[in-house]
Amino acid sequence: MAIAVEETIQNGGQCIAEAGTGTGKTFAYLIPAFQSKGKVIVSTGSKALQEQLFHRDVPTLKKVLGSGKKVTLLKGRANYLCPYRLSQHLSHVPTDDPDVMHQLAMVAKFASETHSGDLADCVGIEEDAKVLPYVTSTADNCLGKECPDYEDCYIRKARLKAVDADVVVINHHLFFADMAVKDLGFAELMPTADSYIFDEAHQLPEIASDYFGETISTKALQALINDLRVIYRADIPDMLQLGKTLNKLETSVADLRLVFGGDGARGDWREALANKPICDAMHRVIANLDFLYKVLKLCLDRSEKIEHPFEKVMTFKSQFERAFDTSQTGFSYWFETTRRFLSIHITPLDVSSKFAQIVKTTEASFVFTSATLSVDNSLEHFSRSLGLKPTSQFIVESPFDYKQQALLCLPRYLPETRDDLMPHALVKLAKQVIEAAKGRTFLLFTSYRAMHLVYEGLNTALQYPIFMQGQASKRIILEQFIRHGNAVLLGTASFWEGVDVRGDTLSCVVIDKLPFASPDDPLLQARMRDAEMRGLEPFDAIQLPQAVIALKQGVGRLIRDANDKGVLIICDNRLVTRKYGQTFLSSLPDMSRTRDLNKAIRFLENIDKNEK
Repeated sequence: MAIAVEETIQNGGQCIAEAGTGTGKTFAYLIPAFQSKGKVIVSTGSKALQEQLFHRDVPTLKKVLGSGKKVTLLKGRANYLCPYRLSQHLSHVPTDDPDVMHQLAMVAKFASETHSGDLADCVGIEEDAKVLPYVTSTADNCLGKECPDYEDCYIRKARLKAVDADVVVINHHLFFADMAVKDLGFAELMPTADSYIFDEAHQLPEIASDYFGETISTKALQALINDLRVIYRADIPDMLQLGKTLNKLETSVADLRLVFGGDGARGDWREALANKPICDAMHRVIANLDFLYKVLKLCLDRSEKIEHPFEKVMTFKSQFERAFDTSQTGFSYWFETTRRFLSIHITPLDVSSKFAQIVKTTEASFVFTSATLSVDNSLEHFSRSLGLKPTSQFIVESPFDYKQQALLCLPRYLPETRDDLMPHALVKLAKQVIEAAKGRTFLLFTSYRAMHLVYEGLNTALQYPIFMQGQASKRIILEQFIRHGNAVLLGTASFWEGVDVRGDTLSCVVIDKLPFASPDDPLLQARMRDAEMRGLEPFDAIQLPQAVIALKQGVGRLIRDANDKGVLIICDNRLVTRKYGQTFLSSLPDMSRTRDLNKAIRFLENIDKNEK
C-alpha cells in the first residue's frame, strides 16, 4: 500500500485503498507523505482521529525516519478560542446560567496559559459545553482584519503555521468548508497542496452533500440574537427598542421550533410547507427579522460593532424567504429538529460531478483509504459516489486470523426486528452474553429508542458497570469503560466507528439489527427516487451499500489487535432469511460462524479461561 501511495504522490492520479483493521494503513500513507517533495494535506474523519494522528502516529514516524518535515494540526474555527469574544462576554456575562459562568472562568484561566488556543486542551470543557458559542467565532460573526484582537487571533496563527508546514493534518469538514469558501471567491481557510490523503474516506460522500447544499438554522439565528444582545447591553443600553425587538424575534424563533412538536424528528420540508401553522410561524420570523433590520439601521452610527450583524440579519431574512422555494431539481428539501432548534436543509442528491470538479481543479494527487470502502469485494460504489477515475485501486486484507480470533453468531429463535418483543429478547440475550464475557461488552443499536429500552432492562440486573451514550461525552464514556475493564457500553451511530478498544477490555459486540437508514428519512427517499429515474434499482444502488459499510464499521470494533479474541452477535434474522443477507456476510471478515448462542457463550467463557 505504501508503494502505491508513493507512486500516486509522485506521478499524480487517484488511489483508492481499502485496508482492513491491523494493516497499518496510517503508516502506509504517512511514510510516503514524509518522503514526498511537495506539500501534503492529510484529512481524517473526526477531530479525535486528527488528535491521534498528530499526537501519537506522527511523532513516532518522525523519530524513526529522522524526518525534519514540519507537520501541523489545523482545525475548523469552532475549535479555537476567540480572545475578542471571550473578553466581550467576560465584561458582560451573557446569561445567568451557572454552568456558562463557571465554564467562562475556566476558559479565561486557559486563555492566560495557552499558546495554540485549541479548546481541546482546555480541561473540563467538553465538545458540547454550553460556553463554546460565547468564546469561539463563526464565519458569520468573525470581524476578520477589523478585529481589535486580530494580531492575537489563534485561527490566524494556526493558518499561518499551515502555510509554512510540509504536512498539514485536517479533517473532512474543514476540507469541504475550504472548498465552499474558494467556490464563493473568498480567501481559502487552508493552503493548497500537491497531494491530498483522505483517511476514513467512506465518510466523504455524506459530508460532501452537506457542504454542497445549504442549511438554514435557528441555532445560528439564536447565536446572532445573543451577539446583538451583548452589543445592546454594553454599547447602547438606552436603545430600548432594540432590546424589545430582539426579545420579539427570539420568541418567534422559539415558537417556530414548537410548531414541529416536542420530539426531535426529520421530515420532508415540502410536506411541512403544506402545514399552515408552520408557514405562519416562518412568516412571523421573517417579519421580525425585517423589523430588526430597520431598528439596527438607526443604531449604525451609535456603535461600529453593529455593522457586521446588521448585514447578517439581511442574510437570514433572505435565507428564510428562500426556504419557500422548493422548485430546484436534483435536491432534497428536508428538515430536522433537535430539542431546541430547527434546521432546514437543501441537499444535492449526487455530489460526484462536483467532487470530480474539485479533483480536476486542484491538479493534485488524491489518495482515499478506509477499512470500509468495498461492498461485496468491489470498490465501484465508493468511486462512483465521488465521480473518481482511480489510477490504482485495491483491497488489503487484514492480517488478523479472524477464523481463530472471532466467532460470528446469528442466534436462532429471535423475534423479527420490528416485533414489540424484540427489546425483551435483546435484554434476555444480553444478560447471558454479558455474564459469560464478564462484562466487557459493546451493545450497538440502530435507534435511541431500542438503546433506552434495553438499558432500562439491564440497568439494575447486572453486576457490572453499565454506561450509555448521552450520559457524558463520548470520550469520557470510553475512558470509563476502559478504566473499569469489565464494563458494558450501549451506543448508537457514533459508537459504530472511530472507537479503538484493544485487549481483553472488550470481548463481545452485540448489534441489534442491520443498520439500514430509516425508510422515512426524506433524504434517503429523495436519493432512491433519483436512482429510480436514472434506471437503477434504488435498494441495490442506495440502501444496501450504505448499510453494508455501516455494518462493517460496527463489526470492526471487535478485533483491534493480533491478540484480541471475541464474539460478534448480530440479532437480525434477515441475514439468513433474505437474499441480500449474503451481500452483508461476504463483505464481513471471514470469521467462524454459528447459529447456536450456547456456542458463543462457551467461546466467551473460554477466552476468560485462556487468559487465566
